[in-house]
Amino acid sequence: MISKHAVVEATDIGRDVTVGEFAVVRAGVKLGDGVVVHPHAVIESGVELGEGVEVFPGAYVGKEPKGAGALTRRPVFERRVKIGAGTSIGPGVIVYYDVEIGENSLIGDAASVREKCRIGSRTVVGRHVTLNYAVTVGDNTKIMDHSWLAGNMSIGSNVFISGGVLTSNDNAMGRHGFTDAEMRGPTIEDGALIGVGAMLLPGVKIGAGAVIGAGAVVTRDVPEGMVVMGLPARTVRPVTSDEG
Repeated sequence: MISKHAVVEATDIGRDVTVGEFAVVRAGVKLGDGVVVHPHAVIESGVELGEGVEVFPGAYVGKEPKGAGALTRRPVFERRVKIGAGTSIGPGVIVYYDVEIGENSLIGDAASVREKCRIGSRTVVGRHVTLNYAVTVGDNTKIMDHSWLAGNMSIGSNVFISGGVLTSNDNAMGRHGFTDAEMRGPTIEDGALIGVGAMLLPGVKIGAGAVIGAGAVVTRDVPEGMVVMGLPARTVRPVTSDEG
């Protein structure tokens, strides 16, 4: 059912689609079967929503990144978004252009997903999480509330990132301007576990299956299958069978 109070310019609309009051669906949007767009959501041109995708009130899918003269990094992007079947986009979520999200994933309330992000299937991005530009996230990964993931970083599959985790991609804190090759966030390999409030500095590599203790400040690479803790973080022991 499409509300008479919605603005629906799209023509590629599947069966059993619902668009609520005051939602906006622009020309060039593709809505798969069973899609639900709740009231006051905005779906811009070039967005493809797979079968059964649900977009909750106040979400904005297909935002154009603009620096407004304030950014040293010039945004480069394609005007497209692809969201896989069964995925849920929570209230107040902002999904920028040039984003792909896999099937059966959840993007929590008021999360922000910047351009060139790639998110896998069956992945959870918690409430108020920010994925800055060009973040890749694998399958079956969970990123808990209020975490901030820096641009140009990679997160594997089956990773758990606790709430309030912070990352960085620039040791100079913007003093030398922007160079894409030098602005590199952390790499978190498959199966790693990141404790609440941990901080990961630019370019560090968290090995597969490693465990980062709560509040740790990681300034160097963490070997595969090891536990690190402290400020700065230091290796304390291998991961046990209970932790792995």
